Amino acid sequence: MGIGDKIDNMSEDASGKAKEATGKATDNERLEAEGRTDQSKADIKQAGEKIKDAFKN
Repeated sequence: MGIGDKIDNMSEDASGKAKEATGKATDNERLEAEGRTDQSKADIKQAGEKIKDAFKN
């Protein structure tokens, strides 16, 4: 996994956590769900990069 990909995934995960927290604090269910979705996307991307790295060796 390249360093740029790691940074992008961590950034997306962090923004998702922030959105989810903001949604919870303001009772905005849509924002909360969007935050969870962003976190899930980041997790899937990380898993995909790990699989790519496993097959490179």
